[in-house]
Amino acid sequence: MQKIVAFFIFSLLFIEQNAAQNASKDSAQWKNLPDVTVVGRNSKSDYQQMPEIVGTNIYAGKKNALIVLENVQGNVINNTMRQVLAKVPGIHIWESDPSGIQIGIAARGLSPNRSWEFNIRQNGYDIAADPFGYPEAYYNPPLQSVQRIEIVRGQGALQYGPQFGGMINYIIKNGADIKKPFELESQQSFGSFGLRNSFNAIGGKKGKINYYTFYDQRNGEGWRQNSNFYSKAAFGTITYHISPALSLSVEVMQSNIRSQQPGGLTDQQLANDSRQSGRARNWMDITWTTPAIILNYQINDQTRWNTKLFGTIGDRNSVGFLQPINIKDSIHPATQQYSNRMVNMDKYRNYGIESRLITNYQLGKFSNTISTGIRLYTGTTHRLTDGKGTTQSNYDLSIEGIFPKDIQFNSNNIAGFVENIFRINNRLYIIPGIRFEWLEGSAAGRNGINNGIAIPLQNIKRSRTFILTGIGSEFHVNDQSELYANISQAYRPIQFANLQAPPSTDLVDPNLKDAKGYNIDFGYRGKYQSYLQYDMSVFYLQYNNRIGTITPNGTNYRLITNVGASVSKGFEGYIEFNPVRAFTKSEVWDCIIFASYAYTNAKYSADHIDANTKGKRVENAPTDIFRGGISVGIKKLLLTMQMSKVSACFSDANNTLTPSANGNTGLIPAYTITDLTGSYKFSSFIQAKAGINNLFNVNYFTRRAGGYPGPGALPGDGKNYFVTIGIKL
Repeated sequence: MQKIVAFFIFSLLFIEQNAAQNASKDSAQWKNLPDVTVVGRNSKSDYQQMPEIVGTNIYAGKKNALIVLENVQGNVINNTMRQVLAKVPGIHIWESDPSGIQIGIAARGLSPNRSWEFNIRQNGYDIAADPFGYPEAYYNPPLQSVQRIEIVRGQGALQYGPQFGGMINYIIKNGADIKKPFELESQQSFGSFGLRNSFNAIGGKKGKINYYTFYDQRNGEGWRQNSNFYSKAAFGTITYHISPALSLSVEVMQSNIRSQQPGGLTDQQLANDSRQSGRARNWMDITWTTPAIILNYQINDQTRWNTKLFGTIGDRNSVGFLQPINIKDSIHPATQQYSNRMVNMDKYRNYGIESRLITNYQLGKFSNTISTGIRLYTGTTHRLTDGKGTTQSNYDLSIEGIFPKDIQFNSNNIAGFVENIFRINNRLYIIPGIRFEWLEGSAAGRNGINNGIAIPLQNIKRSRTFILTGIGSEFHVNDQSELYANISQAYRPIQFANLQAPPSTDLVDPNLKDAKGYNIDFGYRGKYQSYLQYDMSVFYLQYNNRIGTITPNGTNYRLITNVGASVSKGFEGYIEFNPVRAFTKSEVWDCIIFASYAYTNAKYSADHIDANTKGKRVENAPTDIFRGGISVGIKKLLLTMQMSKVSACFSDANNTLTPSANGNTGLIPAYTITDLTGSYKFSSFIQAKAGINNLFNVNYFTRRAGGYPGPGALPGDGKNYFVTIGIKL
């Protein structure tokens, strides 16, 4: 890591000297492109298509979406993603966290578990626990701090690495649009069940320096019993414009979250009272720090360079009583105490550097664009599990003795990619790409204790290299619409959990392989004048080498191995219509009607090794997801009503219909949720927003958990409200 930092600093000094020399020769030669954060800033719409090129990234030919948070008419305080991403078709959301801390989203039949099938980023760099071995997004930035969300599906693997679902990038406000020395922003919110949120930020520009910082704190009791939580996040960034062409930014985000976990419920408990809880002693605490140094260099009119040096320093701790939910957590008559809880602790220490270069060059009559990049990454996860905790009820990580399991996982990665836009003519673009990956993963440590003797983990270390390829295209039918298509390979590395086999019952297949496959997209998108926007597409997702557990014939152990493949195919469509612009010239009122719909047919293939799941539907993959709404604006008042309708899905690969006694398996029924939001702009400095979530108080749940934070079915929130007052001075 020291060599990476030294190389970065040396490069910076060299570039600064070179930039200064060039500027002194001819300061007029520089022609700076706008900062990438201008994308979507001045639009009044919350949904847009990404431009073909943003910064050093190519989005041409890809299925993508841009969400502008300032314009979202929904509850961003609690990170209510069904409202924030309502216009992105096919996003499946787990709604089981009243604090909004744990965001779980997926698409195309993939699992929403802490968004782990997406490559989750903040300002362009990784923020998951480990993008290779443990890609769960325990931390997500508070959405009040987010300027926009970039979403790429399908071909995203070529530029961003391991994922099947695509890439989600949270772009944090950085004050780049502030032109005065000091600006203050404050949003104060309150709502149902003790919700309190305070977001305060300052930023400004003085000479060659831009700065921005915020502090956000959220507290609440939660809709269910035993759902208390708090969330604290602080962020600071400063940008020094070394020259008109060269800038250096330093930023750091720190977040601390503590939430009481009410546990799951049985289906009978859900029917009787879904707000009840049988777990008062379960807690989770997450501390996350993400520092980064970002260099932007406009080398000339055609070429720019971006380099990010970043880190993730995270701790995820939990303590609780994790028996099935139909076993009560009660005081024993003999001891007059509760049972001992279980303590688990993870420490993540990840560091990396990504450097990207993009340039335009002439080939024949047309200017083409090539983007290249390299990535170096190293990550360590130290996992302590199954510790015998206290009999108390508060958040306490004290244990008796030592942790039975003490394992260290390591990931190392070197990657490089090249992607090129060939402009065949004014209408047709061909965008091929290739990515090289070298990946090494290892696990070592103590996997348990038997009669006081440590059980070493099965010796595991794997390194591999492989190539990912893809090709995309765009055909511009006219100035406002285009056909797009792409096919791209994708992969998902072997997860840490697949290497940590229980020593008494399981073995890891020595020939275990990474999951690999490909995405295909074909669609038509665009606008018609100023009142119609649309994106209609079909997709095909092949997911090979899925990892599972089988019991080989004639053996008494379970084998963690590749069990086969699944196929997801379907349709994703979005349309937005403004009848006021279409039929009138009114400037007094406005109206937007939108609908997004996805049909997903996700099944395990016929050659699946596991006979019990062969040909069955993939778990947590609803066939139909529809979201629609209407926004009506009259002068400074805007009212929005949204509906989210999700069809039933199975909670396990066996497609179990009848709920189990402990609520872990069984059908997840269809549900329809309606939300109402209103905002009023008193002036350019003061505005208010209020909303009612789950307007008709529907009783529903979106997931069943076999372990933490369950076990059991985890209900979504009932009817609740929020009010926000915001000022900007």
